[in-house]
Amino acid sequence: MLYREVPKTGDKLSVLGYGAMRLPTKMVGVDEDKAKQQMHSAIDRGVNYIDTAYPYHNGKSEEIVGRILAEDNYRQKVKLATKLPHWKTESKEEMHKILDEQLEKLQTDYIDYYLVHNLNGNSWDRAKKNGVIEFLDEALASGKIINAGFSYHGAAEDFKQVIDDYDWIFCQIQYNFLDTDNQAGTAGMKYAASKGIAVMVMEPLRGGNLAVEPPKEIKNLWKQSKVERTPVEWSLRWILNNPEITLVLSGMNVDAHIDENIRIASAAEPNSLTNKELALVDQVADTYREIMKVGCTSCQYCMPCPAGVDIPSCFEKYNSYHMFNDRRARLQYLGFNGGLFSSKISLASQCVDCGQCVTKCPQNINIPEELKGVEKDLEGILGKPIIWIAKKIM
Repeated sequence: MLYREVPKTGDKLSVLGYGAMRLPTKMVGVDEDKAKQQMHSAIDRGVNYIDTAYPYHNGKSEEIVGRILAEDNYRQKVKLATKLPHWKTESKEEMHKILDEQLEKLQTDYIDYYLVHNLNGNSWDRAKKNGVIEFLDEALASGKIINAGFSYHGAAEDFKQVIDDYDWIFCQIQYNFLDTDNQAGTAGMKYAASKGIAVMVMEPLRGGNLAVEPPKEIKNLWKQSKVERTPVEWSLRWILNNPEITLVLSGMNVDAHIDENIRIASAAEPNSLTNKELALVDQVADTYREIMKVGCTSCQYCMPCPAGVDIPSCFEKYNSYHMFNDRRARLQYLGFNGGLFSSKISLASQCVDCGQCVTKCPQNINIPEELKGVEKDLEGILGKPIIWIAKKIM
């Protein structure tokens, strides 16, 4: 395992961080035994940064991570990160109350890396008015949090203001070879690093889209490289090639994926890709942008939908249908979203254009408009009959 240093503190963190947003699941909820086996195994092999958050897994992730780390003293082997859901608070007192709740869930006396969650320009202004800076100062002074940071899903022009408004130790941004100009982007990453702020990367595989079997246009491009790498390795190596990046978070829930990620994280030195390899990644990114329909990362911030649409699932199948020429995606969409093989109907055509999802989307996607494309391409004339049949069955 390779490690990189947090500039302001000297903490040495594994370049691969373990994200607890997508823990393995079973019929009902998280498969906690499997999650424990996987997390303990990753820690045993050098991963020393665990990231969770208040809303992950419907509010259960912190409790589960707390139980997993409490066993066999694993808590002392890692730096633990979680996040303040500032949108649920209107005062610093409420923020302190949530922090105390998180400490109890996580079975710990302190949080190593504490983030103000999911900021953009407007939400940062609101959080400041509600006392978030005073809260952070007090939580740091009390020892309940050790390092203060934030995660960001806003516009590039607002990112620098957030950086400049507080003495942050670290920040967390969405970054991959498709998002160089999206949200904080490359410019934001370099600006944060220039201030001595550690940069943690989320969504390195863009919600898994960069990890699946690529379309033939992308396959042919990767074949041009003299060095054979999987799509995951190309993606992670490209990010970690930047010396400004401290670590990459991965929401790991499959043993083989964890093995591959650890293998990559044991070799991904900064500045190790050649100029020719970097140019190839740029070419791949341009080709992906030409064939991708919706830039959704399946982050789930738009959910739940009041009309019952499973928005991330709709876009996942929509992208698969177009990006990978996957005709099965339409059958899966009609079967699962249509309620034939699931317990509820969650089709794009249920959208009532209420706009709630638009205000929550970190990617600034016009979700109702894009759902119309899903309805047209994946439902067509079959949508209404599918709903009628599903309702009869249910």
